[in-house]
Amino acid sequence: MRSIEEFTRPLEYVTPLDKVLGDLVKSWAENEVMPVRRQFDEDWERHEIILPAFKKLMAEYGLQRAPFPEDLGGMGLGRSDATCVAVFRVFEHIARADSGMGLAFGAHIWPMEFITFKPHENRRLCEEFAPIFCDTTRPVFAAMVMTEPQGGSDIENVEIIKGSTLQTTAVREGDEWVINGHKLWASNTGGLAELMAVYCTTNPGSEDLNDFAVIFVPSNTPGVTHGKPYEKAGMATDMNSDVWFEDVRVPVWYRAIGPGEDAKWVGEIMSTGNMGIIAWYVGSMMNIYERLQEFLEPRKYRGRPLKEDDGVAGALADFASTIEALRILGYQSARMLDRQDLYGERWKPKAVAKARAHRYFAADKSLEAVGKVMNLMEAYGADRDWDVEKHWRDLKIIQLVEGSKQLCQIEVARWFFECETL
Repeated sequence: MRSIEEFTRPLEYVTPLDKVLGDLVKSWAENEVMPVRRQFDEDWERHEIILPAFKKLMAEYGLQRAPFPEDLGGMGLGRSDATCVAVFRVFEHIARADSGMGLAFGAHIWPMEFITFKPHENRRLCEEFAPIFCDTTRPVFAAMVMTEPQGGSDIENVEIIKGSTLQTTAVREGDEWVINGHKLWASNTGGLAELMAVYCTTNPGSEDLNDFAVIFVPSNTPGVTHGKPYEKAGMATDMNSDVWFEDVRVPVWYRAIGPGEDAKWVGEIMSTGNMGIIAWYVGSMMNIYERLQEFLEPRKYRGRPLKEDDGVAGALADFASTIEALRILGYQSARMLDRQDLYGERWKPKAVAKARAHRYFAADKSLEAVGKVMNLMEAYGADRDWDVEKHWRDLKIIQLVEGSKQLCQIEVARWFFECETL
């Protein structure tokens, strides 16, 4: 049977760590996750089966250290010129096993971008937080805490809304921020994350981007309350819950970058985040390809191999061509974000719009293709033993991440057609 690596990725983008990272995460996926992933749906609340696999990836292999500078025990990912291509490689192999784990790992990386990525590395916070992730043998998670009950994806629509709907407040009192508010749906909450990057306003209702703040809060800080994890249709390995902040006090230097800069670099989080989502789609689709090959191999129709039927072959071709196109698109999207000298800075609206365009195209095409595969497999497509329905459920949920398709469309139309009110 053909390997998944027969699907094209532009080899001119390969990084020095490509084979090492690819082989490492591929082996982890096949040995630590795939044998037990069908049990994950029932482990959504306690993570008793899920966490040992995360421990291997994040603590023993050290990927939780990746963003931090090398002199602090990290891997220097934030200083690399090939960050996004390397991340895409890791993400697609994680998602091949379980895309929820890809989201949980991505949600650990993204808050660290604020303080570890050049040109806005916050050395003071790197030195303070690096030991939490680098000097341990435990899996340790971070969380990007954005969404609010009343705001939805308005929180992520920074260019137009400018943080004006944020209800979580940060008031400076001396050398401390005092934070109050209610967040929900953030990945790695529910008591899992030990460090959170919290989107706040220093002046409720303000459209001044200087009032938009990203402030780091250790999860065990007095006044922080975590809700119980949500039970979802899929993505059990991505733990989400409510988080309440009641007079939570943290040092004033826990602000990620500073007035105006926090809002500016949210754009980078949006562009790299949408690129990562494409990787989860590609990885999941490649595993469906593997399972589909296994399904087809012994089956016959009218005395001939099922895959030799003209109608079936047409459906298979459509599925393969979708993976081929989306993998190329994903790596190209990642490379564009790495080559800021050619394509522009990744925090700007142009980069965000293009990453969102690539992402929602990938989402639509993947969900359409997987639906056709399930039709082809008939009842087996919904059988948990074949894993396709798991990917199908997870991929639908991924479509809702970072503002869902609707915000993607708004930001794409806004930039390409110069809309002024969306």
